[in-house]
Amino acid sequence: MASRELLRKLNLKNLWHLLAVGFGAGLAPKAPGTFGSLAAIPICMVLLYIDPIISALFIVLSFFIGVKACSEAEKTMGVHDHGGIVIDEFVGMFISVMCYPANYWYAFLAFVLFRIFDILKPFPVSLADKKVAGGFGIMIDDVLAGIYAFICGSVILSFI
Repeated sequence: MASRELLRKLNLKNLWHLLAVGFGAGLAPKAPGTFGSLAAIPICMVLLYIDPIISALFIVLSFFIGVKACSEAEKTMGVHDHGGIVIDEFVGMFISVMCYPANYWYAFLAFVLFRIFDILKPFPVSLADKKVAGGFGIMIDDVLAGIYAFICGSVILSFI
């Protein structure tokens, strides 16, 4: 079944499905992961300015909500890690900016770095992407890409 047809199986009145596609960002006909990452930027900007503990709690909560949303969408579509599921990109982006200094431009740095690591999938991101199943599997490779982006961004910011 074609990728777009699988998306039609989702019911956007179902909160889990709506969350899985990043409130519609994952419905983009081309590069839904990039659109999902872009859609996360406004939330990332807020995370830059709030208490790091609140930010961390929000990220952990978003991860568990994401696992459930991905599981529900995967079950409905009958395919693992469909490109239209982008809540994992949201969480990866949230991790990318965790504890950055409060400057909204850093959300754009996180976007570029996260997209690089999400696309290239260096070890162990590639291993998680291929070997871990279910909603957790959909989420974990983007969590790892977010961690790489955070570390790389932190190194870059230490030189600025």
